[in-house]
Formats: sequence, structure tokens, C-alpha cells
Amino acid sequence: MCGIVGYVGHRQALGVVLDGLRRLEYRGYDSAGVALLDGSGGLAVERAAGALSNLEARLAEFDGDRFEGTAGMGHTRWATHGAPTDRNAHPHRDVAGRVAVVHNGIIENFAELRAELEAAGVEMSSDTDTETTAHLIAAAYTNGSTAGDLTASVSAVVRRLEGAFTLVVTHADDPDRVVAARRNSPLVVGVGEGETFLASDVAAFIEHTRDAVELGQDQVVTITCDGYEVTDFAGEPVEARPFTVDWDLSAAEKGGHDYFMLKEIEEQPGALENTLRGHFHDGGIILDEQRLTEQDLRDIDKVFVVACGTAYHSGLLAKYAIEHWCRIPVEVELASEFRYRDPVLGRDTLVVAISQSGETADTLEAVRHARTQRARVLAICNTNGAQIPRESDAVLYTHAGPEIGVAATKTFVSQIAANYLVGLALAQARGTKYADEVAREFSALAAMPEAVRQTLGTVDQMRALGQKLADSKAVLFLGRHVGYPIALEGALKLKELAYMHAEGFAAGELKHGPIALIEDGLPVVVVMPSAKGRALLHSKMLSNIREIQARGARTIVIAEEGDETVRPFADELVEIPAVPTLLQPLVSTVPLQVLAAEIARARGYDVDKPRNLAKSVTVE
Repeated sequence: MCGIVGYVGHRQALGVVLDGLRRLEYRGYDSAGVALLDGSGGLAVERAAGALSNLEARLAEFDGDRFEGTAGMGHTRWATHGAPTDRNAHPHRDVAGRVAVVHNGIIENFAELRAELEAAGVEMSSDTDTETTAHLIAAAYTNGSTAGDLTASVSAVVRRLEGAFTLVVTHADDPDRVVAARRNSPLVVGVGEGETFLASDVAAFIEHTRDAVELGQDQVVTITCDGYEVTDFAGEPVEARPFTVDWDLSAAEKGGHDYFMLKEIEEQPGALENTLRGHFHDGGIILDEQRLTEQDLRDIDKVFVVACGTAYHSGLLAKYAIEHWCRIPVEVELASEFRYRDPVLGRDTLVVAISQSGETADTLEAVRHARTQRARVLAICNTNGAQIPRESDAVLYTHAGPEIGVAATKTFVSQIAANYLVGLALAQARGTKYADEVAREFSALAAMPEAVRQTLGTVDQMRALGQKLADSKAVLFLGRHVGYPIALEGALKLKELAYMHAEGFAAGELKHGPIALIEDGLPVVVVMPSAKGRALLHSKMLSNIREIQARGARTIVIAEEGDETVRPFADELVEIPAVPTLLQPLVSTVPLQVLAAEIARARGYDVDKPRNLAKSVTVE
């Protein structure tokens, strides 16, 4: 996932573009570049490999009016084609240096396009798929039916492209506009007074406007200082959908915290409140955008949950809740595998697609496969107007606000809550729970933001523990029932942030292999079931702790307050509020988030921008 910013207006574009890129640096950070139209026939381009600060240092070397234009664009790259070098950094230009292009995604037929250009005598200056589009657009602008028309030239070229992409284009001969096109990759328009913005995330322009426009699939947008025009790839006008961003600049800033992830961990109570707000009305559960009738929901006889990464772990928790409340089978699938194994789907199947960005490539393709099989699709998403919600039959937005840290925190707990709302909506429609039971379950869910606030009291303890564990070679995580997905999530966070070997296991599987990994001093994090709510599992987990302690493990035990039976077996006891069993993941995940972040910090790593990872994966 790359970060893209475009601007046309009354301000100096360089400042607007760089400010936007700073807020999008989490989306791509192995190189960066800008291209600005200076209004006097020039196109100024500068690029640098590495962090955005490298580009800023290079720009600081220039004097005069080279970057004084009021229209331009910028890019932070997450490499897919070509190594992260100056040569491969965006923007890319045509041979004459009149066209500049930035790109997010992968152009799958670039090889044949490149061969075509090289046969025509074009000499490539990079290893990227992106550069081909600059040469093709330049040729279309110079010759043929689209000559002199930048929008038409872009439309003509994108009709030839295969794959997932957002392209943003400037031309030195047309200094008052920027043109962009999107397919399967995010792009949003910001509308201000005498200025218009383009970005892959509204965070890039939230300082200047909260009025935005969502772009649909296979659309081209042209922005000027006076506004925007949207067409489809064939050039036919399209009516875009405006919306207002429901958060402000402060939500995208660190607010005095050491790193964004810690801030976002502490924002989780508010994120949960926002997810739940407005979803219980007149005694029942309601969704945000529901194009499914009550009868449609009653007819559902099987549920598939499709997601990737952390969202997949939230889906595992959805299985526990939906099967318990609704008594229908639930399968949880990695979206990247879903359509390739030919799952059995039908009109009475509900596919729940979970994606923070709403643009995750594998999940989007899973949604499309489900639609071709006539299954119903419900999206859980944090991004208004994203592609997955647009292609679904119903939507539940998590409203968690912007999440800058690459590792998911508040979006994860919001997804858990949203999954439970879906479970209650199904139980309500199918009659497996009476209205008073649905109300009681929702009331318990509504009490969770306060429980998470209490759990934040463990932050200092976990930060100190993270410092102690920073030199460990590996960490294991054990859980049972709903604690098992949290063990998986805890291990994933540690792998993402601290680049350590970490594994999560169902504790009942310990003697089936994983116990061989236990050695003297190995940290093992144990997510304890409730002694009251799951007494049988609690006693079995105590046996597991004894087994690993006997082999020298260092036990870090997460248990509910008042559980004194576990204290003798915990080298480090982390107490969380006692809550209903199905809701425990909302509190037990918080200490593990802090632990992973602090171990990463102690090891000298960037907590918010772990290596090789992007916030949203928009290509397969």
C-alpha cells in the first residue's frame, strides 16, 4: 500500500503535499517523491529512497522558485516492482519529462506494455511497472484522438491496464489540473474552498477539509482549484457520492504519546463506544447500511467469515459468538484461500467480510467470488465508502477513527464488537434469542468500553515487562476457547513489531507437539479462561501452566481480577476485569498489544512502521 497525495489550489503545493505524505507515511516508506507544476511550463520532480525525511533533506537543498507551484502530487512507496532505490522511486516521467505519474498497486500486463514501448524505441529508466504508464499517457496526449486532452489520454491508457491500481498524473502542458484513475485501489477526493485534494486516505487532507467524495470502481477524476469531475473509464460522466469525515486533525496526530500505536491502544474505549453507538434502537440491533431483509437473515443457514491477518483473528471470535447465539455453523476462512478451494455457497449463505480499509485485495476478491455464487455478503469496515462495503449487501462500519500505526489495535477490538453485533442481529432475526435476551447481551457489550479503560491500568506493567523480555529469542502464547484467537493475535503482534519468533497455540494442543519448544527461561504468555465462567477450562489451563513451569518456562499469566488460584503459578500476573466469557477478548488483548509494542521499542525498532509491512494490502 502506497501513500498518494494530489493537490490543486491556492496554496504552495509542496507544503500541502509533504504534510499529506507525513500523515500517509505509514502506508509506504521505502522511498518518496514529489512532482509539482510551477505554472511556467516546468515540471519539477524530486525523489529519494528511504524514509520521507530523506526526500525532505534533498528538497531543503534547493533555493529559488523550483517548487513554488500550486498544483502537484506526492508519493510514499511500498515496493512491489523493483528494489526501493532512487531510480525506482515515484513519480516516474516520460522521456521528454513532461508527464509525471505516481501509482499504487500492480499493473499485471506491464511486461507486454514494456515490450511494446521498447520496440518503439523508448528507453526505460526504472525497473517498475509504473513507468510504462507515463510513456503511454505521453504518447496518447501527443497523438491521436485524445491529443491535448489529459483526462481523455489517461482514460484511454487505463482501459488497457490489467490489475489493481490508482494512478495520479500531471502534465507540464496542463498546469491547472491533476488527473487520477482507480481500480481496486483506494482513492478519495477532498473538496475545499478554492482547492481540491486527492489522496489514498482522508488523513492526508483532514487539516484542510472534512468534505470528501468517494470514487467508485473504474473511475477517472480530474481536479482543479474549482472542483472535480468524475467519469468512468469510457469517459461517460459519473455522479460521485460526497460524505463528511467524522473525525478531525487531532485524531491523526500523536497527541503527546511516544508513538501512534500507544495512542491508539489508549483510544480503544472510545473506539468501542463509536462502534456500538446507534446500533441498538427500539429494542433491536440495526446495521448501518442494510440491503438484506429480515427474511433474508432468517433464511441464512451457514456463515463464512473471510478476512486476513488481525481481522481473521477477530473472525475466529465471531465463530464462537454466532454459533453460540444463533446455532448455525460458521466457517472462518483466510480470504487469500477462500475462492481457490471452491467453497460451497448458495443463496442461504452469509459471507461476512472483515477489512479495516475496505480495500484489502484478497478480501475484495473473496466478496466478488461470493457474489458470483449468489451468497449474501455483509461487510465490516472502518472506512466510509470503500470498495468492499460498496459491493456488499449490508455494512457495519466500525467508526474507530484513523489508525496510523501499521499494527491493528483499536480496529481489532472494534471488529470484535462489530462481529458480535452481527451475531446478535442474526439471533434476533432467526428468533434464537428473545428481544430481552438480545437487549441483555447488548447491555453487556455496551459495558465493555469501561472495562477496557480499567485494563489500560496495566499499560505501565506491560511496558516494564516488555523491557525485561526484549532479549528473549522467542515467546509462546497459550489460550483456550476465546483465549485461543487472542493467543494467535498476541503472537502476530510480536512477529509484526519485534521481528521475534512467536507462536500462538490452543493450550489443549500443548502435549501434541508444542511442549517440545519449552526450555529454561522461555517466556510463555497464558490467557486464562474465567474461573467462574469456564471453570472446567480454567482447571485444565492450570494443569498446562504446571507442565510448562516444570520444564523451566517463565509464565506471564493474564487472568481476571480475584483469580487467586493462578497466582502461585504466575511469574508475572496481569490482572484484567472480570467480564462475560465471550467478551473477555476485548480486555485480554490490550496487555498483549502493549507488550509487543514495548518489546519492539526496546529492541530499537519503529513501532508504527514495522519493516516490510503496509497498513493495507491492496494487491495480492
